[in-house]
Amino acid sequence: MNIGSIAEMAGVSRAAVSRYFNNGYISEKKREAIRQVVEETGYRPSVQAQTLRTKRTKMIGVIVPKIASASIGRIVEGILSMINENGYQMLLAVTQNDPKKELEYLDAFSEKQVDGVILLGTVFQAEHKKILRNLSVPVVIVGQQVPGYNCVFHDDYHAFYDLTRLFFERGREKLGYIGAIRQDVAVGAERYRAFCDVVRDMGHEELAENYVTADFTLQAGYEKAGELLEKCKDLDGLICATDTMAAGAVRCLREMGIRIPEQILIGGQGDAQIARVAIPSLITLHYSYEKSGEIAVQMLMEALAEKGTQQASKEMKLGYHIVEA
Repeated sequence: MNIGSIAEMAGVSRAAVSRYFNNGYISEKKREAIRQVVEETGYRPSVQAQTLRTKRTKMIGVIVPKIASASIGRIVEGILSMINENGYQMLLAVTQNDPKKELEYLDAFSEKQVDGVILLGTVFQAEHKKILRNLSVPVVIVGQQVPGYNCVFHDDYHAFYDLTRLFFERGREKLGYIGAIRQDVAVGAERYRAFCDVVRDMGHEELAENYVTADFTLQAGYEKAGELLEKCKDLDGLICATDTMAAGAVRCLREMGIRIPEQILIGGQGDAQIARVAIPSLITLHYSYEKSGEIAVQMLMEALAEKGTQQASKEMKLGYHIVEA
Protein backbone atom coordinates (compact mmCIF):
# COMPACT_ATOMS: atom_id res chain seq x y z
CA MET A 1 0.00 0.00 0.00
CA ASN A 2 1.07 3.54 -0.78
CA ILE A 3 -0.51 6.95 -1.25
CA GLY A 4 -1.44 6.11 -4.84
CA SER A 5 -3.28 2.95 -3.75
CA ILE A 6 -5.14 4.83 -1.01
CA ALA A 7 -6.13 7.57 -3.48
CA GLU A 8 -7.46 5.03 -6.01
CA MET A 9 -9.47 3.11 -3.41
CA ALA A 10 -10.92 6.31 -1.91
CA GLY A 11 -11.67 7.85 -5.31
CA VAL A 12 -9.61 10.98 -4.61
CA SER A 13 -6.37 12.50 -5.84
CA ARG A 14 -2.92 11.69 -4.47
CA ALA A 15 -2.71 15.36 -3.36
CA ALA A 16 -5.84 14.94 -1.24
CA VAL A 17 -4.34 11.90 0.50
CA SER A 18 -1.11 13.82 1.13
CA ARG A 19 -3.06 16.72 2.65
CA TYR A 20 -5.00 14.24 4.80
CA PHE A 21 -1.84 12.82 6.36
CA ASN A 22 -0.25 16.26 6.77
CA ASN A 23 -3.33 17.86 8.38
CA GLY A 24 -3.99 20.03 5.35
CA TYR A 25 -7.40 21.20 4.18
CA ILE A 26 -9.66 18.80 2.30
CA SER A 27 -13.44 18.53 2.16
CA GLU A 28 -15.17 16.51 4.84
CA LYS A 29 -16.46 14.07 2.19
CA LYS A 30 -12.95 13.30 0.92
CA ARG A 31 -11.56 13.13 4.46
CA GLU A 32 -14.17 10.53 5.43
CA ALA A 33 -13.52 8.46 2.29
CA ILE A 34 -9.77 8.40 2.98
CA ARG A 35 -10.30 7.63 6.66
CA GLN A 36 -12.42 4.60 5.83
CA VAL A 37 -9.78 3.21 3.44
CA VAL A 38 -7.02 3.82 5.99
CA GLU A 39 -8.99 2.00 8.69
CA GLU A 40 -9.83 -0.92 6.39
CA THR A 41 -6.27 -1.38 5.17
CA GLY A 42 -4.41 -0.44 8.35
CA TYR A 43 -2.13 1.78 6.27
CA ARG A 44 0.39 3.96 8.08
CA PRO A 45 2.52 6.49 6.19
CA SER A 46 6.30 6.15 6.40
CA VAL A 47 7.59 8.57 9.02
CA GLN A 48 11.02 8.57 7.36
CA ALA A 49 9.56 9.42 3.96
CA GLN A 50 7.46 12.23 5.41
CA THR A 51 10.50 13.65 7.20
CA LEU A 52 12.59 13.60 4.01
CA ARG A 53 9.84 15.24 2.00
CA THR A 54 8.68 17.90 4.46
CA LYS A 55 11.91 18.38 6.46
CA ARG A 56 9.71 17.95 9.54
CA THR A 57 9.85 15.17 12.12
CA LYS A 58 6.43 16.07 13.63
CA MET A 59 8.11 15.71 17.02
CA ILE A 60 8.42 18.38 19.73
CA GLY A 61 11.13 18.00 22.35
CA VAL A 62 10.03 18.91 25.89
CA ILE A 63 12.72 19.23 28.56
CA VAL A 64 11.64 19.20 32.22
CA PRO A 65 13.70 19.16 35.44
CA LYS A 66 11.63 16.40 37.07
CA ILE A 67 8.32 14.59 36.76
CA ALA A 68 7.42 14.24 40.46
CA SER A 69 5.95 17.74 40.52
CA ALA A 70 2.30 18.78 40.40
CA SER A 71 3.06 22.07 38.64
CA ILE A 72 5.26 20.46 35.97
CA GLY A 73 2.67 17.74 35.45
CA ARG A 74 0.00 20.35 34.80
CA ILE A 75 2.23 22.26 32.37
CA VAL A 76 3.00 19.04 30.48
CA GLU A 77 -0.74 18.24 30.31
CA GLY A 78 -1.32 21.62 28.67
CA ILE A 79 1.57 21.05 26.26
CA LEU A 80 0.39 17.57 25.36
CA SER A 81 -3.19 18.64 24.63
CA MET A 82 -2.04 21.27 22.13
CA ILE A 83 0.67 19.07 20.59
CA ASN A 84 -1.94 16.39 19.87
CA GLU A 85 -4.32 18.97 18.47
CA ASN A 86 -1.64 20.14 16.03
CA GLY A 87 -0.76 16.63 14.86
CA TYR A 88 2.61 16.41 16.61
CA GLN A 89 4.09 13.99 19.10
CA MET A 90 6.05 14.77 22.25
CA LEU A 91 9.53 13.57 23.09
CA LEU A 92 9.92 14.10 26.85
CA ALA A 93 13.38 14.52 28.38
CA VAL A 94 13.76 14.55 32.20
CA THR A 95 16.98 16.05 33.56
CA GLN A 96 16.53 15.16 37.27
CA ASN A 97 17.55 18.74 38.10
CA ASP A 98 20.96 18.22 36.50
CA PRO A 99 22.01 21.30 34.45
CA LYS A 100 24.51 19.17 32.52
CA LYS A 101 21.74 16.83 31.35
CA GLU A 102 19.70 19.86 30.34
CA LEU A 103 22.57 21.05 28.16
CA GLU A 104 22.99 17.57 26.67
CA TYR A 105 19.33 17.37 25.68
CA LEU A 106 19.37 20.87 24.20
CA ASP A 107 22.44 19.94 22.19
CA ALA A 108 20.86 16.68 21.01
CA PHE A 109 17.63 18.39 20.01
CA SER A 110 19.59 21.04 18.10
CA GLU A 111 20.73 18.29 15.71
CA LYS A 112 17.25 18.30 14.15
CA GLN A 113 15.95 15.36 16.18
CA VAL A 114 12.80 17.46 16.68
CA ASP A 115 11.02 20.35 14.96
CA GLY A 116 11.03 22.54 18.07
CA VAL A 117 11.85 22.58 21.77
CA ILE A 118 9.87 23.59 24.86
CA LEU A 119 12.16 24.08 27.85
CA LEU A 120 10.78 24.20 31.38
CA GLY A 121 13.75 26.11 32.69
CA THR A 122 15.00 26.71 36.18
CA VAL A 123 18.60 27.89 36.15
CA PHE A 124 20.02 29.57 33.04
CA GLN A 125 23.79 29.60 32.90
CA ALA A 126 26.09 31.02 30.23
CA GLU A 127 26.28 27.56 28.64
CA HIS A 128 22.49 27.45 28.26
CA LYS A 129 22.37 30.77 26.45
CA LYS A 130 25.22 29.75 24.17
CA ILE A 131 23.39 26.61 23.06
CA LEU A 132 20.08 28.47 22.77
CA ARG A 133 21.70 31.05 20.46
CA ASN A 134 22.97 28.26 18.19
CA LEU A 135 19.81 26.14 18.28
CA SER A 136 18.72 25.18 14.76
CA VAL A 137 15.05 24.76 15.76
CA PRO A 138 12.60 27.18 17.46
CA VAL A 139 12.50 27.13 21.26
CA VAL A 140 9.96 28.35 23.83
CA ILE A 141 10.90 28.72 27.49
CA VAL A 142 8.25 28.09 30.17
CA GLY A 143 8.48 29.34 33.75
CA GLN A 144 11.24 31.91 33.32
CA GLN A 145 11.48 35.30 31.63
CA VAL A 146 14.55 35.20 29.38
CA PRO A 147 14.88 38.35 27.23
CA GLY A 148 15.43 37.66 23.56
CA TYR A 149 13.57 34.32 23.56
CA ASN A 150 9.96 33.22 23.25
CA CYS A 151 8.82 32.59 26.81
CA VAL A 152 5.73 32.07 28.96
CA PHE A 153 5.97 32.83 32.67
CA HIS A 154 3.96 33.93 35.70
CA ASP A 155 4.05 37.15 37.67
CA ASP A 156 6.03 35.68 40.57
CA TYR A 157 6.99 39.02 42.08
CA HIS A 158 3.49 40.49 42.44
CA ALA A 159 1.99 37.12 43.42
CA PHE A 160 4.31 36.83 46.43
CA TYR A 161 4.03 40.53 47.21
CA ASP A 162 0.25 40.13 47.56
CA LEU A 163 0.58 36.86 49.49
CA THR A 164 3.03 38.36 52.00
CA ARG A 165 0.90 41.47 52.41
CA LEU A 166 -2.12 39.26 53.16
CA PHE A 167 -0.25 37.79 56.14
CA PHE A 168 0.21 41.28 57.58
CA GLU A 169 -3.47 42.04 56.92
CA ARG A 170 -4.28 38.97 59.00
CA GLY A 171 -2.32 40.40 61.90
CA ARG A 172 0.91 38.43 61.48
CA GLU A 173 4.07 40.46 62.06
CA LYS A 174 6.79 37.88 62.72
CA LEU A 175 7.13 36.22 59.35
CA GLY A 176 9.61 33.65 58.08
CA TYR A 177 10.33 32.50 54.55
CA ILE A 178 11.43 29.17 53.05
CA GLY A 179 12.69 29.76 49.52
CA ALA A 180 14.59 28.18 46.64
CA ILE A 181 18.10 28.81 45.35
CA ARG A 182 18.55 32.36 44.01
CA GLN A 183 19.96 31.07 40.69
CA ASP A 184 16.37 30.05 39.92
CA VAL A 185 15.28 33.58 39.06
CA ALA A 186 11.51 33.04 39.11
CA VAL A 187 11.06 30.74 42.11
CA GLY A 188 14.20 31.63 44.05
CA ALA A 189 15.03 35.28 43.42
CA GLU A 190 11.74 36.98 42.44
CA ARG A 191 9.57 35.40 45.12
CA TYR A 192 12.06 36.21 47.87
CA ARG A 193 12.53 39.75 46.51
CA ALA A 194 8.79 40.30 46.85
CA PHE A 195 8.86 39.02 50.46
CA CYS A 196 11.72 41.41 51.28
CA ASP A 197 9.97 44.38 49.69
CA VAL A 198 6.75 43.81 51.63
CA VAL A 199 8.41 43.45 55.04
CA ARG A 200 10.39 46.63 54.30
CA ASP A 201 7.26 48.49 53.15
CA MET A 202 5.46 47.39 56.34
CA GLY A 203 8.30 48.67 58.55
CA HIS A 204 9.70 45.24 59.44
CA GLU A 205 12.82 45.11 57.29
CA GLU A 206 14.58 42.86 59.82
CA LEU A 207 12.24 40.00 58.85
CA ALA A 208 14.11 39.61 55.55
CA GLU A 209 16.75 37.73 57.58
CA ASN A 210 14.18 35.12 58.64
CA TYR A 211 15.04 33.10 55.56
CA VAL A 212 16.28 29.61 54.63
CA THR A 213 16.74 27.82 51.30
CA ALA A 214 15.20 24.40 50.60
CA ASP A 215 14.92 21.82 47.85
CA PHE A 216 11.53 21.28 46.23
CA THR A 217 10.57 18.35 48.47
CA LEU A 218 8.41 17.56 51.49
CA GLN A 219 11.46 16.44 53.43
CA ALA A 220 13.30 19.68 52.70
CA GLY A 221 10.27 21.72 53.82
CA TYR A 222 10.11 19.65 57.01
CA GLU A 223 13.81 20.04 57.80
CA LYS A 224 14.10 23.72 56.90
CA ALA A 225 10.99 24.65 58.90
CA GLY A 226 12.69 23.17 61.97
CA GLU A 227 15.88 25.04 61.16
CA LEU A 228 14.03 28.33 60.73
CA LEU A 229 12.10 27.91 63.97
CA GLU A 230 15.34 27.22 65.80
CA LYS A 231 16.69 30.46 64.35
CA CYS A 232 13.49 32.53 64.88
CA LYS A 233 11.53 31.22 67.84
CA ASP A 234 8.68 33.74 67.77
CA LEU A 235 7.32 33.29 64.25
CA ASP A 236 3.58 33.73 63.72
CA GLY A 237 3.60 33.31 59.93
CA LEU A 238 5.56 31.16 57.48
CA ILE A 239 5.57 31.65 53.71
CA CYS A 240 7.03 28.94 51.47
CA ALA A 241 8.07 29.14 47.82
CA THR A 242 5.97 26.05 46.98
CA ASP A 243 3.06 24.06 48.38
CA THR A 244 5.28 21.00 48.73
CA MET A 245 7.68 22.88 51.01
CA ALA A 246 4.69 24.24 52.93
CA ALA A 247 3.24 20.76 53.46
CA GLY A 248 6.58 19.59 54.84
CA ALA A 249 6.60 22.60 57.16
CA VAL A 250 3.09 21.71 58.39
CA ARG A 251 4.30 18.24 59.41
CA CYS A 252 7.25 19.72 61.27
CA LEU A 253 5.14 22.24 63.18
CA ARG A 254 2.58 19.62 64.16
CA GLU A 255 5.25 17.35 65.57
CA MET A 256 6.47 20.32 67.60
CA GLY A 257 2.95 20.83 69.00
CA ILE A 258 2.46 24.18 67.24
CA ARG A 259 -1.15 24.96 66.33
CA ILE A 260 -1.84 25.94 62.70
CA PRO A 261 -3.06 28.58 61.95
CA GLU A 262 -3.65 29.83 65.49
CA GLN A 263 0.04 30.11 66.36
CA ILE A 264 1.63 30.09 62.92
CA LEU A 265 -0.16 30.81 59.65
CA ILE A 266 1.33 28.96 56.64
CA GLY A 267 1.18 29.79 52.95
CA GLY A 268 2.60 28.27 49.77
CA GLN A 269 2.31 28.43 46.02
CA GLY A 270 0.84 26.19 43.33
CA ASP A 271 -2.75 25.49 44.45
CA ALA A 272 -1.73 21.84 44.44
CA GLN A 273 -3.87 19.00 45.80
CA ILE A 274 -1.51 18.73 48.74
CA ALA A 275 -2.49 22.28 49.77
CA ARG A 276 -6.19 21.42 49.64
CA VAL A 277 -5.98 18.17 51.61
CA ALA A 278 -3.71 19.58 54.31
CA ILE A 279 -5.53 20.10 57.61
CA PRO A 280 -6.09 22.94 57.88
CA SER A 281 -5.92 23.88 54.19
CA LEU A 282 -3.00 26.09 53.21
CA ILE A 283 -3.21 29.59 51.86
CA THR A 284 -1.83 29.22 48.36
CA LEU A 285 -1.34 30.96 45.02
CA HIS A 286 -3.07 29.65 41.92
CA TYR A 287 -1.08 29.77 38.67
CA SER A 288 -2.51 28.82 35.25
CA TYR A 289 -0.01 26.03 34.63
CA GLU A 290 -2.04 24.16 32.00
CA LYS A 291 -2.60 27.43 30.13
CA SER A 292 1.12 28.19 30.12
CA GLY A 293 1.75 24.84 28.44
CA GLU A 294 -0.92 25.50 25.83
CA ILE A 295 0.44 28.96 25.06
CA ALA A 296 3.97 27.57 24.75
CA VAL A 297 2.82 25.19 21.99
CA GLN A 298 0.90 27.99 20.24
CA MET A 299 4.06 30.12 20.25
CA LEU A 300 6.07 27.21 18.89
CA MET A 301 3.56 26.53 16.09
CA GLU A 302 3.70 30.21 15.10
CA ALA A 303 7.51 30.10 15.08
CA LEU A 304 7.45 26.96 12.89
CA ALA A 305 4.99 28.58 10.47
CA GLU A 306 7.17 31.69 10.21
CA LYS A 307 10.47 29.82 10.03
CA GLY A 308 12.85 31.42 7.55
CA THR A 309 11.49 34.91 8.18
CA GLN A 310 12.70 37.56 10.61
CA GLN A 311 10.94 36.95 13.92
CA ALA A 312 10.77 39.05 17.05
CA SER A 313 10.77 37.16 20.35
CA LYS A 314 7.47 37.05 22.23
CA GLU A 315 6.92 37.14 25.97
CA MET A 316 3.69 36.23 27.76
CA LYS A 317 3.25 36.97 31.48
CA LEU A 318 0.31 35.20 33.12
CA GLY A 319 -1.60 36.25 36.21
CA TYR A 320 -2.50 34.56 39.50
CA HIS A 321 -4.96 34.64 42.35
CA ILE A 322 -4.77 33.84 46.05
CA VAL A 323 -6.71 30.82 47.34
CA GLU A 324 -7.45 31.54 50.99
CA ALA A 325 -7.85 28.81 53.58
